[in-house]
Parts: sequence; structure tokens; C-alpha cells
Amino acid sequence: MQQNKTIGLLSLPVLVAALGYFVDIYDLLLFGMIRNNSLLSLGLLGDDAIKTGLKIMSIQMYGMLIGGIIWGIMGDKKGRLSVLFGSIIMYSLANIANGFVHNVLQYEICRFIAGIGLAGELGAGITLVSELISKEKRGIATSIVAGVGLTGAVVAYFISQSFDWRICFYIGGGLGLLLLLLRVSVFESGMYESLKNKEIRKGNIFMFFTNGARFKKYLLAILIGLPTWYVIGLLIQVSDKFGKEFGIKEKIVAGKAVMYAYVAISIADLLIGLVSQVLKSRKKALYIFYAITIVGIVLYFNQYNGTSTGMYAICALMGFGTGFWALFVTMAAEHFGTNLRATAATTVPNMVRGSLPLILLLFGYLQTGMNYSFITSAAITGAVVMIISTTAVFMTEETFGKDLDFIEQ
Repeated sequence: MQQNKTIGLLSLPVLVAALGYFVDIYDLLLFGMIRNNSLLSLGLLGDDAIKTGLKIMSIQMYGMLIGGIIWGIMGDKKGRLSVLFGSIIMYSLANIANGFVHNVLQYEICRFIAGIGLAGELGAGITLVSELISKEKRGIATSIVAGVGLTGAVVAYFISQSFDWRICFYIGGGLGLLLLLLRVSVFESGMYESLKNKEIRKGNIFMFFTNGARFKKYLLAILIGLPTWYVIGLLIQVSDKFGKEFGIKEKIVAGKAVMYAYVAISIADLLIGLVSQVLKSRKKALYIFYAITIVGIVLYFNQYNGTSTGMYAICALMGFGTGFWALFVTMAAEHFGTNLRATAATTVPNMVRGSLPLILLLFGYLQTGMNYSFITSAAITGAVVMIISTTAVFMTEETFGKDLDFIEQ
């Protein structure tokens, strides 16, 4: 195979991938920020609103799980750009439709379809940038994509505070459609083009399960990312409920907690690429950020009779610790050959997102099946997640500086 011409860190493909992820994050986290207001307008209150909100969030994650498989396969069979175009059209239209819902079922359907669309954005963008950039700068480039993209959470928060929840969905859909105009000028990866018309198995997801070594790499790549959605999907998205359980007198606004967390995540995602570059190791950088995450989780469960300021600060610390999303998706891309790379880089993060319902299932079982308290159940769930993920990092192979010009047989 012939290596394609490399691009610079601030080139159009990097910019478009970053802006695509920006819109992705805006749409992905918007529901958590407008959950209470939107469900209130549909007639849900108190615990019913919390339970319904968690259900809708799980349904969106199921959509992302299915979408990750669909878009990943398409990215290897039809090209990285086909996913970048197709996925953004789907989630943009789904978000516009979401602004017209009048009952929970319609809400669930729209979030499910949006979830399918959202699943393709990051994996395809990271795959494209990883194949177009030199291996020496790959980690920094993908960190730029994630760092810029994650600021979408900050914009989502301020938009959610300024407009009615239906308008927020319309804005998200509109941003996505505007992004299509930029996408027209982006070119396909040379690595992919070199094998596009060759008789090679491309995008065959079953290849992950027909070889023991390949399956191990794939499973470990998924398990590495679990702490992100335990922290974001449970501790931060439901921080208003936890605030009451901790006896915090001031009202905790979950959307504000998400905003602070994602400011920290975007900073961390930029830094972790540099840390990995200095250490010349993906794994060592992950260990450092895991340690920060654990410190944040411990502080989170020790804030009885605390303050709202303390809660937001801890959410920011946990967010910083979980700011390894770009690195772990890059590792997923680096593990596999060009004919399976988009499938890996797209399915892995969405398998992690799709694991949130399983995390919530464990959390719920500890409450109802084991009769643990709300807080104790969440703490035990976190301990299980961190043990699994730390073990996965230990067992995975180092991918720093790996040549990506190879195929899976």
C-alpha cells in the first residue's frame, strides 16, 4: 500500500472534523441540559421526570450503539466521507423534528433516530484525520478535533439558558445542516482510496470476533472508555438529584454541571495529546487521567452538606480526568488495519456510549435488588467501572507512533 500525502494540524479536514464533533457534542448533551424543562412541558414531574429522562437518555444511547455499527461498516465499505455526510443529515433532521414532539413516545423516537445519526461523526472524523496526518503529529491532531468539538457542550448550555427547549433543538439541527457546506471541500483519505476498489474484505464487523487476538484488542478498546459515561451519564447528568441526596442546600443545575465538566474535558482533551506526545505513550497518559478521575469520584461521594460551588468544581475535576475521549478513540483507530479502521473507530466509542444503560442497570439493581442507598449504589458502580477499565489499559498494547498503512487479513 502507498502512504498518502499528509496534511497540517490546522488543515481543512482537521477543522471540519472538529466542527463536526462540536455539533455532535451540542446535540448529544443538549437533552441533559433541557431535560427538566422539556419533560415538565410534557406534563412530567419529580421522580417521574427523572425516570423518564434516564429512559430517554438510554434510548438515545441504544440508537448510538446501532448507529455505530451501521456507520462504522459504511465508513470502511463506502468511505470516510460518506459517513460524515450521511450521519450529520440524519441527526440534524432528527433534532429539528424533536422540536415538534408533544408526548414522550415521540420524544423517544426522535432521540433514537438522532442517536443513530450522532454515532457516525467522531469515529469517521478521527479515522480520516488519523490517516491524513503524519504519525508523529497524529495524537495532537485528534486532540485538537476533540478539544474544539467538546466546546459544543458550553455552547449548548448557554443556548439552553437563553431559548425555549424546542428552539434549542432547531438550532442544533440548523448548525448541522450549515456544516454540510464546509464538508463539500474535504477530500478522502489516500490510504482508503488505495484499497477502495481492491478485492479485500472491508467493514466486516464479524472480523472482530473470528480472531482471538483481534477480539481481545477490540474488547479492551471498549472497556478503556467506560469511566467517561459513568461520570457524565450518571454522576454529572443527574447531579441535581445527587445534590439533594448529599444535603446540599443550594439548587444544583445539572446543565451547569455538564457545562463545567465539558469545559474541563475540552481542555484535558487538548492536553492529553501533548502528554502522550511527551511520554511517547498512550497508556501512560491514560493512567495519569484515570488517577485524576478516581480522585474526583472520591471527592464527589464525600461532599455531604457541601455547597453548589463545591459540586460544580468536583464535576469539573471529574470532567478533566475523563478528558481522554480523543485519545481512546485514536487508540481504537490505531489498533486496526485500513479495511477495518472506520468500523473500529466508530463502533468502539458508541459501544462505550451504549454501555451507559448497562451501567444504569447495575446502578438500579444495587438499589432495588441489593437494597443499597442511591449514593452507595452509585459509588459501588463507579468502583466496578474503574477496576474494569484500569485492568483493560494494563492489558492493551501500546499504539503510540504505530504505522497505520496496513490491512487486516
